[in-house]
Amino acid sequence: MQNIRVIVAAHKEAPMPEDQVYLPLWVGSAISDKDLTYQRDDDGDNISGKNPLYCELTGIYWAWKNLDASYIGLVHYRRFFRGKDKQAITGDELDKILSTHRIIVPKKRRYYIESLKSHYIHTHQAEEYDEMRKVVAEKYPEYLEVFDKAMDRTWGYMFNMMILPKELLADYCGWLFSIIDQVVENIGTGDRSAFEKRYPGRLSELLFNCWLEYKLSTGEIRKSDIMEVPLLNLGDEKIFKKGTAFLKAKFFGKKQEGSF
Repeated sequence: MQNIRVIVAAHKEAPMPEDQVYLPLWVGSAISDKDLTYQRDDDGDNISGKNPLYCELTGIYWAWKNLDASYIGLVHYRRFFRGKDKQAITGDELDKILSTHRIIVPKKRRYYIESLKSHYIHTHQAEEYDEMRKVVAEKYPEYLEVFDKAMDRTWGYMFNMMILPKELLADYCGWLFSIIDQVVENIGTGDRSAFEKRYPGRLSELLFNCWLEYKLSTGEIRKSDIMEVPLLNLGDEKIFKKGTAFLKAKFFGKKQEGSF
């Protein structure tokens, strides 16, 4: 089997797959008073203390800087890639996919009546989106055309879930954190609520789509390199509440006030 490690971002105890491909990772451990048995994300080179803003990105950063594997991925304690038996995908299944593909992403999330850009602006703060685009234009002007193309789509690869070759993860993370860090430096957190302060994590979901589209446009990645895998959601996904919040945001200007 190829050397594959998939971190499971978690901030509390939860059922974990027994397959050795998975590494439960306690995100935000540097600032938590809990006592979890998982690998801490404040061990080694880390940004664990930024977890209230960066969410699972502190896990991605830790994996980038500290894991030695050919392929590195991220899932969540209640959201996995789904395997053939409708459980969390196994290491053997991942090995088979990665023998013919280089990248694993979740099935596209479709918004139908919203683009990625309009959905973000309707549900969160336009200032955050605008500043992200500004920073991309300043730091990586060659990305701007594909950034707008990706943001105008009505679908995206969301949740910061992915499995990438280590070298591609390094490329992505170096690019991503240079943008996110600058956005946070420019606009800060102000008097936002705890939920609103997590905007860097939400922006990163959009940026992953931009980065991937750019790599496709340059030929560094081919469409045939990418495999979409369905999601396995554990627990109540609260579809009705999500749908109601989506419609309120689009048609009545009601910003999202919490996670579902």
